[in-house]
Amino acid sequence: MLYGLIGFFALWGLPVYAMMGAIALIAFFGADIELSAVTVEMYRLTSTPTLVSIPIFTFAGYLMAESKSPERLLRLSAALLGWLPGGVALMGIVLCAFFTAFTGASGVTIIALGGLLMPILLKEGYSEKFALGLITTCGSLGLLFPPSLPIILYGIIAKVDIDKIFLAGVFPGILLIAVLAGWSALQGKKSSRQAFSLNELKSALWTSRWELPLPLLVLGGIYGGFTTTTEAATLSAVYVLIMVCVLYKDLSFWKDVPRVGVESLTLVGAIVLILCSAMGLTSFLVDNEVPMKILATMREYITDKWVFLLVLNIFLLIVGCLMDIFSAIIVVVPLILPMAAEFGVDPFHLAIVFLTNLEIGYITPPVGINLFISSFRFQRPVTELYLASFPFLLLLLGALLVITYIPWLALFLLSS
Repeated sequence: MLYGLIGFFALWGLPVYAMMGAIALIAFFGADIELSAVTVEMYRLTSTPTLVSIPIFTFAGYLMAESKSPERLLRLSAALLGWLPGGVALMGIVLCAFFTAFTGASGVTIIALGGLLMPILLKEGYSEKFALGLITTCGSLGLLFPPSLPIILYGIIAKVDIDKIFLAGVFPGILLIAVLAGWSALQGKKSSRQAFSLNELKSALWTSRWELPLPLLVLGGIYGGFTTTTEAATLSAVYVLIMVCVLYKDLSFWKDVPRVGVESLTLVGAIVLILCSAMGLTSFLVDNEVPMKILATMREYITDKWVFLLVLNIFLLIVGCLMDIFSAIIVVVPLILPMAAEFGVDPFHLAIVFLTNLEIGYITPPVGINLFISSFRFQRPVTELYLASFPFLLLLLGALLVITYIPWLALFLLSS
């Protein structure tokens, strides 16, 4: 009756964290286990050192989105890529991937860049349908690149090296960009191209001179062995704060920064609430060997690693369009880890397959969240977004199959 009551309230908008927390408490109470087991899991999670990098990176990403960095980077991308076939679309793809990596596919990319990219794409001869589909798809592109928040969270939950997941995501992430860029180039044959101008490139480089060191600060610090992920997050946040408030003077330290901090940390607070509530539930499921029972059932029907990966992809696509990525990582990862290990799937390959599926889930009908964000941003019916993003969905699904069945893409940098 209690579970049914929770289900009833969930249909009427009960927050995810409250639903998971209530289920965990009821489950432990029914098993005659002290309810303090839930709070123990929460404490264990909050004592994880890497967790603090999530709000710091999010804050840095929100600061950049609220400043004039999108305009400056858009100009630089146009100067670098605008002369190529489909170059205007390619610059949008690369720029969206950069911002999504920092903001964690929270919808900020579509909101911050959509209004800038849409008129440019239309001016260059792209159809409105193509432009809507591209911007909607790119709202979650970049999740496989550092300093992706979902990667950090996945590493915490799965207890695997976050830096190695970053490395594993490089080639698969480039593949996703290349697939979308190729399609954009085909569509861009009828569009106009910008003439390459060395003077414009120099001017755009100078205008964006303070943004350019940021990737080197994060990636060079982590992979050069100079900083941990948390230290790199802190350095990037301090750098971005100085950049937008002192060097460019885009934002006021006293007026704008507190507002941006509240907005970014509200998102992080929601993630942490879900995370803490879900940890108790997943602990109960693991203690009661639910993953092993599911695995035993699967063994009766699946005996091959590649069939398992196919079934896993279908399952994760459904999860990705029904749940936000942070909830999905927290709830699903502990369940699939033992199954994947049983079938001999490399843990870093599994991480990339998992995250790619959830990235695609953002544009998967009927309830992919990017579809609704774009619908709101551009004042279009969500059914129109279904049709606009469908070709991009098919392209990403093809890339997903390549990532799934060619593990080398994810593991090459780890073995070199």
